Amino acid sequence: MEMLNAEPAAPGAPNADWLATPLGSYLVEREQRFFDAAVVDLFGYNAVQVGLPHVDLLRASRMTLRARAAPIAPAELRTDYTALPIGANVVDLVVLPHVLEFSLHPHQILREVERVLMPDGHLLISGLNPWSLWGIRRTLAGAGGEFPWQGEYISLLQLKDWLTLLGFEVTAGRMACYAPPCAQQKWLRRCGFMEAAGNRWWPFAGGVYFLQAVKRVVGMRVIQPRWSERRRVKPALAVVPRRVRQSDAVAARAAACDPEQTSKA
Repeated sequence: MEMLNAEPAAPGAPNADWLATPLGSYLVEREQRFFDAAVVDLFGYNAVQVGLPHVDLLRASRMTLRARAAPIAPAELRTDYTALPIGANVVDLVVLPHVLEFSLHPHQILREVERVLMPDGHLLISGLNPWSLWGIRRTLAGAGGEFPWQGEYISLLQLKDWLTLLGFEVTAGRMACYAPPCAQQKWLRRCGFMEAAGNRWWPFAGGVYFLQAVKRVVGMRVIQPRWSERRRVKPALAVVPRRVRQSDAVAARAAACDPEQTSKA
């Protein structure tokens, strides 16, 4: 399906030229590794990748229908992110790579994703972490920088709050890209040791974060009376023997043998 009047891509959207650079390849390699491991164990019928159409992040998915949605080629579904031409509650999996931080309406995009996802559907998000070396590089570049430095990076805590308000439950998360965002391949190679070290010593400072969430729908349960349930019978009290004195026992026997004495009493 193709929308002829779809809005153009956002100025800061990831493009094929940057993805082909050493830094772009470094980012794509680690994102592809995460999404391949995440989608392979998610089952259903329909999966949609919203954004980043130059990379197939659903290649490892086992779902029957897989499509990429974006305003530009090579997406199979040409559409605006804020108005997906998909019915409500029909998609089992939505992958959202680097769309929110480069959009003017991230809340509306999340609402659209929540609308098209079916109950207990899965959402996978990747975003650039502002509290990282990549975030520092963005601050130094200023508002006039090129991709990916001109985006409005969203913190992990803020994104979790947005998902909670929309009824999502965050089930997993991790980070990657701990090396400095160097433009040259040799420096990225030399800083490769920081990937394992960062995951252990400063896991909150990865350049990219990944979140996995599930759409939860609160249902209503009608409690009906159990007409067939029998009325429970309360258990009878057991007789507990009581120890009496000898004089009382003799008086009781005498009263039983003398009816007149009993009547007088």
